[in-house]
Amino acid sequence: MLRTIAFALALAAVPAELAAQVPETGEDAAPGSLEASAEGIVAVFRGEKAPAEIYSPAFLAAVPEAQLEALHQQLVAQFGALQGVAGVEPQGANKAIVSLRFERAIARGSMQLDAEGLVAGLLINQFEPIDDSAAKIAADIAALPGETSVYYAPLAEGTEPIVAVNADEQFAIGSTFKLYVLSALARQITAGEHSWDKVVPLSTHSLPSGVMQNWPEGAPVTLHTLATLMISISDNTATDQLIKIVGRDAVAEELRASGHSAPATTLPFLTTLELFGLKGDLARGKAYAAAGEEEQARLIEAFATEIAGDPDRIVKPTFTQPTAIDSLEWFASGRDLAGLLRRIVEFDDPTAREIMAVTPAVPEPKRADWSYIGYKGGSEPGVLNLTWLLRDKAGEWRILTMSWNNPDAPVEPAAFELIAQRLLSLPQ
Repeated sequence: MLRTIAFALALAAVPAELAAQVPETGEDAAPGSLEASAEGIVAVFRGEKAPAEIYSPAFLAAVPEAQLEALHQQLVAQFGALQGVAGVEPQGANKAIVSLRFERAIARGSMQLDAEGLVAGLLINQFEPIDDSAAKIAADIAALPGETSVYYAPLAEGTEPIVAVNADEQFAIGSTFKLYVLSALARQITAGEHSWDKVVPLSTHSLPSGVMQNWPEGAPVTLHTLATLMISISDNTATDQLIKIVGRDAVAEELRASGHSAPATTLPFLTTLELFGLKGDLARGKAYAAAGEEEQARLIEAFATEIAGDPDRIVKPTFTQPTAIDSLEWFASGRDLAGLLRRIVEFDDPTAREIMAVTPAVPEPKRADWSYIGYKGGSEPGVLNLTWLLRDKAGEWRILTMSWNNPDAPVEPAAFELIAQRLLSLPQ
């Protein structure tokens, strides 16, 4: 809940954080073993060999057979049938860059063998679509369960989008709402009300994601540190501390000033701890959601006073299934988020954009296509948003924002991240 996307757009045949780390042996792989291992990966995906014949025990302990099969199915759903090995480029002892040819894409990434010649590490994180198009991508987006939205377009007003699917519809966006907090903070700093190096005592805490929930009361931190943790690792405590400093009303004003098309869906502007509390005590949360805007403002101020920024004073939610994602959330359309990013681009001070670029969430090989990449995403069961601020080599700003809501079941981040890679691979 309320966290940034962990895969950082590197959809892997094995997620990066699970890939086994194998020390260098100093010995070169036996002739042909790298090629044979790549062929073995294909054979496992096709069901022609058992995973234990190709992958090391440590690898399979981290990535069970069922997960391998699920990842294979995700790749096939996006790119068609796996046709075979397209290439193997040795990278020293027991390592290679492997290329796998699917019907509609070449997938590339790193493979590492252990001393027994078994695959101990595999990270497929680059995809080059073959004969892809905006229309095909839009059709695949529309076929996902639940409701989806994509807005990929130049940021300048009045320009035609590259892909627009439900770009005017309101979607729950999870932690992407933190961009409104960042923009409100940067605006106050521009006005001279604060400075990025201003030191404040930590006086409020929330629940994970993040690290600051474990920091002691009164810990001195700069506004820059709070903002960087809020955006780069989606730290909820940092977020709530900044909302307290900037002010709920100022964040709400930033939302309105950005041209948000339905501000009543999100206002009054909730802190992360308040949203956790409303979802944990769902009867209270539903009563809040059903109230009018003035009553909501009264209720949330009373609730804020009651909990006083203390996580132990709320009923903690358990997020295993979608929980009131259509009523207790932060909401925006694709074009609403474009309006917000437009304001962030207009700041003369680049600090807010620099903070957005700390975690670009684009595989390393694709970063060279852009002169700037900033990112913020958000998720909880049934909610997923991925939002990028991009600048091409010609200096044109773009937005890619994607939302997926399903009130009936959790959504699958890997499938959406693959679609993002396809969008970013379209001709610029």
